[in-house]
Amino acid sequence: MAESVFDHRTIRDIHDEIRQVYLADDRPWILGYSGGKDSTCMVQLIWDALASLPASKLRKSIYVISSDTLVESPKIVQQITDTLDMMERAARKASLPISTNLVRPKIEDSFWVCLLGKGFPAPSNLFRWCTDRLKIRNADRFIKEKVSEYGEAIVVLGTRRDESGSRQQLMSLYEIKGSLLSRHSKFPSTYVYTPVRDFTAKDVWNYLLQNRNPWGSNNRDLLALYQNAKAAECPLVVDTNTPSCGNSRFGCWTCTVVDKDTSLRNTIRNGEEWMQPLLELRQELKDTQDPVMRKKVRSLRRRTGQMKLVDEMRRKSFQERIEKARGEREGKPAKPDPYEVLAPGPYTMEFRVQFLEKLLLAEQKVRREGPDPTMSLIREEEIREIQRIWRMEWGDWRNTAYMVYEKIAGRRLYAADDTDGFGGMEQDILEKTCAETGVPARLVAELLNAEARHRGMTKHSRIFREINRILGEEWRDNMDDIIEDLEQKRLNTKRYGGASR
Repeated sequence: MAESVFDHRTIRDIHDEIRQVYLADDRPWILGYSGGKDSTCMVQLIWDALASLPASKLRKSIYVISSDTLVESPKIVQQITDTLDMMERAARKASLPISTNLVRPKIEDSFWVCLLGKGFPAPSNLFRWCTDRLKIRNADRFIKEKVSEYGEAIVVLGTRRDESGSRQQLMSLYEIKGSLLSRHSKFPSTYVYTPVRDFTAKDVWNYLLQNRNPWGSNNRDLLALYQNAKAAECPLVVDTNTPSCGNSRFGCWTCTVVDKDTSLRNTIRNGEEWMQPLLELRQELKDTQDPVMRKKVRSLRRRTGQMKLVDEMRRKSFQERIEKARGEREGKPAKPDPYEVLAPGPYTMEFRVQFLEKLLLAEQKVRREGPDPTMSLIREEEIREIQRIWRMEWGDWRNTAYMVYEKIAGRRLYAADDTDGFGGMEQDILEKTCAETGVPARLVAELLNAEARHRGMTKHSRIFREINRILGEEWRDNMDDIIEDLEQKRLNTKRYGGASR
């Protein structure tokens, strides 16, 4: 069991250290605040330490940043927003150079645009695309803006060595000998300071419960949140080494990296039954990772328009099963299952449309039964971006996302300039004509969309490159031929070198 920091240091010692680091230079501080116990303890220590300095020494800016992934637990989003507002007001009243900032992902990086628009599969340990897009990039943008403005910056985090062995190793890796600062894992002009690095979890709670919160929150309410959900904290994420927060009271309700979202279940059991639709949606996404379900909801054609063989170890294992099946069938040839041979691509359009409808229905339900009648599970601008992607990548001229929204919400979302001259009637004609001629409707739709995008451009070389790219995609239906060609390309690559597509 780790020893308490207070066995060899006092609160005054820690405050003195914080003041020493703050006064050592003019580099601004960027405090990562998640709303959990560790980051709350870190901010409160800094606040109390600087409150005793004269106004003449409080010249260095301090920016408190929190990340809203837009799929956070709804209760936590409101709590963090309210807390940041309280901090801002209290800092002005105390004449402290502290400002607060809520950073969000860009629209093209949002969870629903990636999952429903682009068809990204539910995040897993093998493809954890969400952390970088929803958390790291937001903090990185803010840090880079301040480094550009000031030349250098210091990121202050509530990380502790006691969290895990891997956390301790990571913190040690970037230490600067003889300095209280560490190197940032990515940015050369940025440093990291961790004032609670030697705290245990018990130390954190002892400090929070024995010292008044300076911006007016009640730390005992924070303790109650942890007790109700029986979960840990999700820190402000600054690198991909941070583990998933799916089991955290402060994680995303959509997290499928973990097997079960125990915190969300416990929250519902403790009286928040209105959150049940969120748990059901999350479970449906988790179910799509099952190998059997994967075949029903994942396309084999990737967003690049190509298909890809699975890795050779998995392919070899499948070939062995094929040979065994052939023997059992007395020599009859066994056709390979494309989903065993080809790597799965994005979600099918059918699944995306159905899930969007379920998401909007759940939004209506939580508005009726939850504490906030205006709560949003997906923003209108996300639906607009989803529809833009569907039009460009799938030839969805009917504007299906808008139709689903109107069906559930009871009002129209799109404007006239969303159509590019093509609509549902044109799509019906296109699909009928293509069916009669044996040409993929999506191929023709992509070509027409490309022409519309390049309309009015003086250089024709760009549209020619775009046409060549589209025609070079995989449009065949015969899976046996596709697999055979891909196998031959892989064999040629082994023999002669080079990259196979």
